[in-house]
Amino acid sequence: MPKIDQADYEKEIAVCPIEHGDIDEIIAMAKIGFANPEIPFTREHYESHLRIFPEGQVCIKYDGKIIGSCSSLIVNFNDYNEEHTIDEITDDGYIRNHNPKGLNLYGTDVVVHPDYRHMKIGRRLYEARRRICQKFNLKSIVFGGRIPNYHKYADKLSPEEYVKQVIDKNLYDPVLNFQLMNGFEFKRILPNYLPDDHDSLEYATLMEWHNPDYIPSPSVYNYKHSLPVRISAIQYPMKEIESFKDFAAQSEYYVDASSKVRSDFVVFPELFTMQLLSFLGETVPSKQVRKVATYIGDYIQLFSNLAIRYSINIVAGSQVVAENDSVYNVAYLFHRNGTIDKQYKLHISPDERKWWGIQSGKEVNLFDTDCGKVAMLTGYDIQFPELARIVVERGAQMIFTPFTATDKQGYLRIRYCAQARAVENQAIVITAGAVGNLTQVYHMNTHYAQSAIFSPIDYALSENGIIGESDPNTETMVVGEVDLESLRRNRLIGTVTPLKDSRNDIK
Repeated sequence: MPKIDQADYEKEIAVCPIEHGDIDEIIAMAKIGFANPEIPFTREHYESHLRIFPEGQVCIKYDGKIIGSCSSLIVNFNDYNEEHTIDEITDDGYIRNHNPKGLNLYGTDVVVHPDYRHMKIGRRLYEARRRICQKFNLKSIVFGGRIPNYHKYADKLSPEEYVKQVIDKNLYDPVLNFQLMNGFEFKRILPNYLPDDHDSLEYATLMEWHNPDYIPSPSVYNYKHSLPVRISAIQYPMKEIESFKDFAAQSEYYVDASSKVRSDFVVFPELFTMQLLSFLGETVPSKQVRKVATYIGDYIQLFSNLAIRYSINIVAGSQVVAENDSVYNVAYLFHRNGTIDKQYKLHISPDERKWWGIQSGKEVNLFDTDCGKVAMLTGYDIQFPELARIVVERGAQMIFTPFTATDKQGYLRIRYCAQARAVENQAIVITAGAVGNLTQVYHMNTHYAQSAIFSPIDYALSENGIIGESDPNTETMVVGEVDLESLRRNRLIGTVTPLKDSRNDIK
């Protein structure tokens, strides 16, 4: 009797993290699994997934061959419209909106090679997702599921009726039945979810699995969705001072005033730190900014301490920062929990470039706060619609715009663009500008401002799109409240819904 080598019969099946070397094989497998070459992610998408959230990317290998895979990201699902599309909630498939502080694991895709579907590969992938959800202590898993058999019944049943028939076991759908068997609950129908999913007629089912082991953590932001968020915008006076101590005292005065009215945010103007030039004695513009840049440590220490001491989130205008022989205009956000975020100005005005040699930043960022997702578009940046659209599509509810303007014309360009961004993106836009003049400082421009808090124009928010605004060109503080729940509803069922109705398909 011939000797049997057990190794000849052994096959290994393993759940593995996706690696860069797996990408081409996964794409080839996905094209077979979806039976539609337009649905799978591209190499660029998978590379972005691995760079941003490698822990959420999983594959199944059988005897070394990839036979299934799934991708995920973390989001705060309440930040998105329930009637979202796959492109909206995955940032066009690149998951650049991944939020490590989020509460929900969002599944972007699951695919199994058709030759191996009898081996419970899908169940293994779902179990892997549950482990990810539990590892990161997330509240639930959410995704949009395909209904590939719906096209067979579309002439007789609406998507909702079809799903009910499947749930009642009167009809069979391979994907939906599988998800229900694995403990997922049907929430609603998502129209226009996946444009290339012709079998599902572009519909999807919003499905959710609740993590029974989830423990609410005090380190995770609890968004104030249904409570007003109070904001103070400082119309900061540029007057002569004799030391950084004077600057600190003037800044603290406004932080204190904002805290007394229980504001959640206080916003200072762009480059209000140029007030330091009144005692630095420098007359050469290129040297002026570099001298102000030497105070970056004092600036960060000051506002970090103030944010914690007064329990308020501080958008500390912007400050010039010297890095690698270049100078940048950088906006800072000091959270009241001690965290610090920053946004480099992306579009540099002609005067900034000509006199100070300011260089432009490279990317626009989104920031999590205890009052929702926010972005900072400094001065000139608010005049470029694509930036606001990018951050809003990633989940921003509020956009802070510290600015500086030399005259009324410059101010009006900021104002009109800020209000347009609020209307077209159904977002809150806050502007804060400087007033007054440093008459003893060489090459310092005049200042003009009317700081304001703008909203979409609708019944539940503001009839004229202005939640609050200051008197023009005076030293003052404007305070206003916004309700993030009203904003969320406005995006869903407002009189008009420009964010939802945007035609991103037009080139």
